Amino acid sequence: MESDFKGESNGFTRRGMMRNVAGALVVNAALPPARAAESEGIMKITGVKTFVVGNPWKNWVFVKVDTDAGLVGWGEATGGLETKPPEAQVHELERFVIGEDPIHPERLWQKMYKGLFLGNNVAMNGITIACWDILAKSLNAPLWKLLGGKQNPSLRVYANGWYKGPREPGAFAEEAARVKSMGYTALKFDPFGSTYRFFDAGEEKKSLAIVAAVRKAVGDDMDLLIEAHDRFSVSTAIRVGHELEEYRPMWLETPVMSTDIEATLQVARSIKVPVATGERFTRLGQFLELLAGRAVDIVQPETLGIGGIGGARKAAAIAEAAEAFVALHQAQSPYNTAINAHINASIPNFLIQECFDDFLEPWVHEIMQGVPRVQAGYLEPSDAPGIGVAFDEKAMAKHPYGPNNFLKLFENGWEKRTGAVQQ
Repeated sequence: MESDFKGESNGFTRRGMMRNVAGALVVNAALPPARAAESEGIMKITGVKTFVVGNPWKNWVFVKVDTDAGLVGWGEATGGLETKPPEAQVHELERFVIGEDPIHPERLWQKMYKGLFLGNNVAMNGITIACWDILAKSLNAPLWKLLGGKQNPSLRVYANGWYKGPREPGAFAEEAARVKSMGYTALKFDPFGSTYRFFDAGEEKKSLAIVAAVRKAVGDDMDLLIEAHDRFSVSTAIRVGHELEEYRPMWLETPVMSTDIEATLQVARSIKVPVATGERFTRLGQFLELLAGRAVDIVQPETLGIGGIGGARKAAAIAEAAEAFVALHQAQSPYNTAINAHINASIPNFLIQECFDDFLEPWVHEIMQGVPRVQAGYLEPSDAPGIGVAFDEKAMAKHPYGPNNFLKLFENGWEKRTGAVQQ
């Protein structure tokens, strides 16, 4: 006898419920292979490949994850000023992910983290980013939808990598004016040459003259972000911070060794210019320690270093609890621009996004398509499924690894970013 059971709020009968279940099974059977595999939880990773692309001042490392469902995901494992170690790490980590379901990227990250005796590296983060790409593609949705939707539909951008000429005030000023004419409302630069820990009087004077020239060239309505690349001792950083005040920078970035949190806090408490830091942190607890000092309120997690997409969002949550803003670090390939755009769109305490893309080699957009482009100083995350970027492997092969494609941040002339010819 048919039961008369009904739910109080929706009026469904048991017979109706059974029809719905049967209908769902039919729909699932009609799904394309990739969607059906995702729905049934049987998609498997079948291979992990790496591709190295020889950008002149930093080799880029990309990760491709293949699946038995035909879906492919892409990640990035660029390791700053090293290439072969992270590339090798990717392949060594294959043992943790081959045969696993890629739609659980955070579970796979934990598996690798524990498998490496609580270790974290760019390789595991690159692999899990590729899995996030697969997950979003399997749902036919852009990544930002999986992260809670858009809190920030349009993302303010600052330009970096725009200075490639001689280290002279006039040259910096001319290029800065060009950047402003492109529609940017903020730009970052390191005026400090090859300085390490202490200045000589001439170099300090020249560095400040560069900042003064840039401020004069762009006017007061453009934000200047001053990069220090961990260069200074505490006493030098404090003195330089005081000298920069008249130019009203948005921040002074990594004035002392980034991982020396006590030194960073000492500088931040001693100057009026806000201090930004965090790109070299590899553990979430470092952000907790930094922000507990209540002297720094701009943090710069590096997505590829702090734990991939999940790690960057966790760092942003820690910052939110401390009423701090997030400006994700991004000095890797344009693919990381696309990744960070999805993250930045989804977090409530987004401040500004770093971008080199308009100042890279002209062939960059031949190797990848779909990276959001800066327009009038802003960009938007892709609405295409996954991260939204497609790679051309043949085009990538035209730009192989370069053994001299590395910046030398403590040698004269590094700011020209000539890489392989900087010998």
